[in-house]
Amino acid sequence: MSLVTDRAALARAWHGDPVLRLGSRPGPAVAVGDETLLLMCSNDYLGLAGDPRLAAAAAEAAHDWGTGAGASSRVSGATELHARLEARLAQLKGCEDAVLFSSGYLANLGTIAALTTEGDVVVSDELNHASIVDGCRLSGATIAVYPHGDAPACRRHVIAARRRGAGVLIVTDSVFSMDGDLAPLAELVEIADAHDASLMVDEAHATGVLGGGRGALAALGFEGRAEVVMGTCSKALGAAGGFVAGSTGLCRFLRLRARPYVFDTAQPAPVSAAVLAALDVIASEPWRAERACHNARRLAAGLDRAGWRVAEPDAAVVALVVGGASAAVAVSDRARAHGVLAPPILPPAVAAGTARIRLCPTALHSDADIDSAVAALGTPHEMSP
Repeated sequence: MSLVTDRAALARAWHGDPVLRLGSRPGPAVAVGDETLLLMCSNDYLGLAGDPRLAAAAAEAAHDWGTGAGASSRVSGATELHARLEARLAQLKGCEDAVLFSSGYLANLGTIAALTTEGDVVVSDELNHASIVDGCRLSGATIAVYPHGDAPACRRHVIAARRRGAGVLIVTDSVFSMDGDLAPLAELVEIADAHDASLMVDEAHATGVLGGGRGALAALGFEGRAEVVMGTCSKALGAAGGFVAGSTGLCRFLRLRARPYVFDTAQPAPVSAAVLAALDVIASEPWRAERACHNARRLAAGLDRAGWRVAEPDAAVVALVVGGASAAVAVSDRARAHGVLAPPILPPAVAAGTARIRLCPTALHSDADIDSAVAALGTPHEMSP
């Protein structure tokens, strides 16, 4: 049996199509086959992915610039539109410059692998996103993982590495995608400053949502204190792509050395135009971020009253940790039967015993929508055997 045949046989254990396919544009509710379901699992926090202003900006750019970049940014894929977007993203993050990547995953992968190498140490939170984990692995650096949110453990790793003379990169999500909690950014900034380490913060789930849209670092008063700030255009900004913001020198280095930037085709101009339009909306409509966070808090409070153990969200992600995989599937199936789309998150995406429903209400959901979602998810008692 060939390797591919063997792997394909393993996949047959999955019943049905592993990919959910929508029949409508993103919004508070979506079509799935013959059903119309409340969408409670999207990262479209501000409700911009289906916004007609972004669509109009993309259409105009497609007419003016074409639909594809045709090459990497280092060859002929970058345009004046890309430069304009990079400048706006740098301004958003309070940095000198920013570098666009075609996805947030590639931004993390390329940046960590470019900045660190054999002999360096990357100190990483155990619940960091898979793109961070893979970037660490590709770098060739020594990886020191600290327990989630444990700043003292992070400090111990940094001190040990610096005593050996190693260069150190501390890397963390700001808002963790599967739990919705905040990293101990104040402590991590202090550790980096005290021990001459570099700090990289992944603001994928905070950009557009916290700090007036600028992210968690800005919300907590630490704008400019992390040398490397990553963000995505595919979540609150309603489009696609990722970016890294920082000093002029850092960004020039990444344009020369980050392999996903050098070798991957550049972001299509219509996408860049949509992101620029999103940044305008964020600046003029701050209610969107406020509403997304309000909805997350309302959802968490409702689930808590229903008997679920749910932490108050720090941004717009609500983690309903169920435990076993079969139990999480049952909760998800119940929600769908009651008109709510909220797929289960199962191992290995999360640790065994922590299967969950990851809920992300958007700015466009009404209070009635949130209350309907709470009712659809039921109670722990209803899910008991």
